[in-house]
This record gives sequence, C-alpha cells and structure tokens, in this order.
Amino acid sequence: MPDISSRIIGLLIAAIFVAIAARRLRLPYTVGLVLAGVALALIPVHTGIRLTHDLIFFLLLPPLLFEAALTIRWQSLRRDIVPVLVLATLGVVIAAATVAAGMVTFLGWAAAPALVFGVLIAATDPVAVIALFKDLGIGGRLLLLVEAESLINDGVAAVCFAAALGWAAAGGGPPDFVLVAQNFALTAGGGVAAGLACGLLAIFASGQTGDEMVETSLTAAASYGSFYLAEHLHVSGVLATVAAGLVMGNLGLLRPDDTSQISAAGRAAVGSVWAFAAFLANSLVFLLIGLAVADISLVRLKPGTMAMVIVLVLAGRALTVYPLCALFAGSRWAIPWRERHVLWWGGLRGALALALALALPVGMARRDDILVATFAVVVFSVVVQGLTMSPLMRALGVRKEAVLF
Repeated sequence: MPDISSRIIGLLIAAIFVAIAARRLRLPYTVGLVLAGVALALIPVHTGIRLTHDLIFFLLLPPLLFEAALTIRWQSLRRDIVPVLVLATLGVVIAAATVAAGMVTFLGWAAAPALVFGVLIAATDPVAVIALFKDLGIGGRLLLLVEAESLINDGVAAVCFAAALGWAAAGGGPPDFVLVAQNFALTAGGGVAAGLACGLLAIFASGQTGDEMVETSLTAAASYGSFYLAEHLHVSGVLATVAAGLVMGNLGLLRPDDTSQISAAGRAAVGSVWAFAAFLANSLVFLLIGLAVADISLVRLKPGTMAMVIVLVLAGRALTVYPLCALFAGSRWAIPWRERHVLWWGGLRGALALALALALPVGMARRDDILVATFAVVVFSVVVQGLTMSPLMRALGVRKEAVLF
C-alpha cells in the first residue's frame, strides 16, 4: 500500500508541474499531460500503475461525468435539448456506421470487428472535450452543446457497444432490430432512472441537514452510487451518473439560497471539492494515457493504416455534425457555420474509448488491432486536435466565453 500511494503521489506531483508548465507555455493542460506521460515512459519511469478498463470505468469516470453534469443548468439544456439529443443519438449511429464501413471497404476488416471499433470510437469523450474547452475559455451555448452532447453520447455509445459486442460474439448474423431497440431502451432508460433515483434521494437527504461535510459526502455517494447501482442492474452507469449530477446540480448547487436543497456553505464546499476531484481524475487519466501509449506496439498497424483510421474517424464526425446541424438551419436551434467547424474539430476521443477497447474479450478477432487503432485516434485527438483548436477558433473568429444564444 505505501508503494502504491507513493506512486500515485508521484504522478500527482508530475501533474502539478505539467499544469504550471502548460499555463506558461499556453498549452492545453490535457495535451501537456499526455506528452508528459509519454516522456516519463520513454525515460523510462516505472509507475507500477497501468491504464485498465476498471481503473477508468469504475474509479475515474464517475467523478468526471458527475462534475461536468453538476454545472449544466436545466434551463439552458432544455433550450437546446433537441439538437443535443439528435447529435448524441443519431450522430453516434452515423459516426459508427461511417467508420465501420470504411474499415471494411478500405482496410479489409471483417464486419464484426469493424462495427465494434466504429461504435467504441464514435462518441466524443466528455473528459477530453470539456477539459480542452474549459482550458481554452470557451463558454456560453457552444460549451453547452459540446458538453451536453459528449455526456449523453458517451452513454449512447456504451449501450451500443454492448449490443455490437454481443452481435459479434453471436457470429455476426442478421440482427434482430426489434430486440436491439428494446435492449437499448431498457439499458438507457434504466440508467437514467437509476441516476434520477440516486440524485433525488441524495438531494432529499441534503435538505435535512445544514452540514456542508454531509452535503458534500452525499454528492460523492450519488456520483459513485448511481454508477455502481446502474452497472449492478446491467443498465447504463454513464447515463445514471449524468442524471444524478443534473438532479443535484439543478436542485442544489445552481439554485439560489431560498430554493436550494443545499446550504450556502455546502454549495461552496461542493463546488470546490468537485473541481479538485475533476482536476485529480483528469490528471491521472491523461498522464496514464501518455504512459500507456509508449508501451503499446503502435507498429502493429502500418502508418498508412493508422492514418486511414484517423481520416475515417474525422469523416464520421463530419458526417455527424454538418448534415445534422443543417436540419436546424432557419430554426431557433440554428448553429452557425463557424460553430459547426468547432464542433467537428473539437470532437475529441479519450478515456471512454480506451476503457471500452481495454474491455474487449482476449480472444476476439482483431482485438489488438482495435486497441492500437484506438490509442492512435486518442493520441491524435488529444495532441493534434487539442493543439490546433485555439488557432482554429482565432481563424474562425470564435471569441472566448462566446455566448451564442
């Protein structure tokens, strides 16, 4: 235990120095963490902590999802709920189908592994996207759109991933679309219901006390409790945690004194604790991504193959953003062209895609190829897209803290 603790503390110290250096060099913090992780692995520094599915999914993902959902105002989300849901649901299907079809057509993959990869890489990752956008000072409607879409499409992609994996394991025969739709509705709806139940229970308990320590502890219980309950019930833990965060944020943290179920001192404590928790989780996620990249045999896939995979993922995101945003042209949900460009290039992949790839069965066809392709996309996404987002916004004339309502 002391050895593990010292290693974690060492990683956190590294993260602090990266944060300081990134601010001075005006680099996105997430980019600096990944590059620092690669550098530590090449020295080499052996941390003894490996990036695994369980580490991401059950330890680091719940607080990151909860903290992001905690600050989304329902009034703002309701105003743009239609484009958000279209992008987060139909968008995942379009992106997954584009990538899968491209893998089959251009790289000769079988349909089953191609679809599994297409689904796990389809969703934009809230961990990477939100961290980058906050680093760049993007606010207003644009932040809401990317934040809400990435939170919801994570849950959608996780549900679709389970269905695709089951289909591949069954031999890749003709799917029963009615059964698939029923399972999707049950898994997604069950996750939301579990999250609402945990969030409402926690917010009710908060209203019975004025102790900020108890109130803060209840938010932690809602975050992890909703996730674990949903996973135990075999429904979506991602959507459960997001739903719990929305409930506790809108009934507690974001409410004025006279209507909030959380005391003024509790709201201040909750805000500080979750900002710190997100910083810690983000730091560990991106440092470990960098460390893991140096250990992955990227030469398993030829440079041309990895380039084609990245192009397909970008094409899938483009076919998600531009046609779907065009549906809302002329309506009150219209999204200007320059914001569409930001939504496209800002569709980063990160921790969730890696967690799903690491969860693939050992004997699955092309498992190692999928894992390498996922790491390649994530590194390109975080480093290349992350470094070029700020110049892109300047070129497009997108202002920081832009309010687009």
